[in-house]
Amino acid sequence: MNSASPAVVLVGRADAGDWLLSLVTDGTPSAPVRVTHAALVARVRQLEVEHAPRWTVRSLRSFYPPLLAAGVRLRRAHDLLLCHAILRDTAALEPPLAASALWLREDPVAATAAPGLFEVSGDDSSTAESFEEVRAEWVRQQQALARAADGRLALLCAAESTGALVAEEMTAAGLPWSRAVHERILDEQLGPRPLRGGRPAIMARLATEIARLLDDESVNPDSPPRLLRTLHRAGVFVESTSRWELSRVEHPVVAPLLQYKKLARLFTANGWAWLDEWVHDDRFRPVYLTGGVVTGRWASSGGGALQIPRQLREAVRADPDWTLVGADVAQLEPRVLAAMSQDTAMADAARGADLYEGVVRSGAVATRDEAKYAVLGAMYGATTGESGRLVPRLRAVFPRAMGLVDAAARTGEDGGVVSTLLGRSSPRPDAGWQSTQSRASDPGAGGADESRARSRARDRGRFTRNFVVQGTAAEWALLWLAEIRHRLSALPPASVPATASGPVFSTRAHLAFFLHDEVIVHCPREQAEAVADAVRQAADAATARLFPGFPVDIPLDLRTSDHAGKSA
Repeated sequence: MNSASPAVVLVGRADAGDWLLSLVTDGTPSAPVRVTHAALVARVRQLEVEHAPRWTVRSLRSFYPPLLAAGVRLRRAHDLLLCHAILRDTAALEPPLAASALWLREDPVAATAAPGLFEVSGDDSSTAESFEEVRAEWVRQQQALARAADGRLALLCAAESTGALVAEEMTAAGLPWSRAVHERILDEQLGPRPLRGGRPAIMARLATEIARLLDDESVNPDSPPRLLRTLHRAGVFVESTSRWELSRVEHPVVAPLLQYKKLARLFTANGWAWLDEWVHDDRFRPVYLTGGVVTGRWASSGGGALQIPRQLREAVRADPDWTLVGADVAQLEPRVLAAMSQDTAMADAARGADLYEGVVRSGAVATRDEAKYAVLGAMYGATTGESGRLVPRLRAVFPRAMGLVDAAARTGEDGGVVSTLLGRSSPRPDAGWQSTQSRASDPGAGGADESRARSRARDRGRFTRNFVVQGTAAEWALLWLAEIRHRLSALPPASVPATASGPVFSTRAHLAFFLHDEVIVHCPREQAEAVADAVRQAADAATARLFPGFPVDIPLDLRTSDHAGKSA
């Protein structure tokens, strides 16, 4: 990411659908210039060439896609809507940016309760904005950033905005996806495409087998309540129809039922209907939500980009004369924990490709499985079972790392707020949580009230414990994306274009997929080695930027292939 201070262009709406653009140099905005909607693309292209400015807009989700469709790519941006949420909620500013209903994010974000940490739902409905609103909010945000103790919040806002650019670019370029391969997988797994409303043949055969084994022709495997009642009548006493619960039972129906549930997930989530809706011209174009989860992780509001099953990865196919460079990070979150806590013992354990083996070498635990249980338990607050038994061993060997997450948990249990390394802060407890704690502190509170309050406090402590680690890992990933994007832009165009990547990316190596700690770049075959180097260098740069002066390994598993395959 470029640390220089470029010019800024403030972009807002005028009346009659026109735009107003103001060029800011040396902190001084020029008088806004009216630009018609028809002339906007040409004007943006001109300013990009002349100034390479930071485009400051209400939301890149609404502003950027038409430019990409017209062949214009922005180098820098500031998304006021995304940055408003960061500056409004951060504990790094006192006081934080004043909240404004005008700048509430209207696309879906995850619920603040711990179970909602990875969930998202709803639709985006960004509103139009006036130029005066944009200019006023830009001034407020600049003033807020100027009050920050250091440059971390500014770096977070820059990374978040660059992530929004990447998200729209990946949707525009699309992930190369072979419809033919996807259909072959569906045929092999499910049988021929059924008539509308019907079950695929293999699922239908399994449903018949399930009914026979349970001696109930009316049983519907797709209805958990009815299935549970039938299982109980057949002597299969489980509390739910979850895979974990069923796998503990010995009964002939378990195997076909688990297979049916697996195929049903494929059919409903990524079957022929999904293929018709989301794959066109051999491109999968999901809708990404930058910062769609409270920790800063991305989410998806369409297409299920964050839930592509392994069995369909084979359908991710490069265009002729192009290839895919994939990379993911092993054990990103515990490595980030080692670095943000500056725990040198844990950083030593993180040397090399397998942190868990390093934990074994440290003497904290005896086996790799124990190391995995212990480390995950430490980050997610496990207090029972194998993880609960092993976590105390880590406190003696990795005191700084464990001290950081333990302190975050205590803060959450007390109703406090925790923050990531760059300053994204956790949501405050809701009114229901506060009410529960208040009732428990009343002198006349009963045992049930106290038990409920302790339980909810522990839940919040587990949430804040993980928030600081997952959120800082998300910041590392944002910096990685930004650095990859910057390095790919320096590569020359391809001699053979990609067939359906749009006017901007048909001849350029480009990011095509991102999932928390994994990227896929679609690139000309002759540039595969240069792209792999760029991805590796970007990871090193992100690590140095986020953890300057602290030695920690964040190694990549890099692969080059014409299809993602099941190992991607």
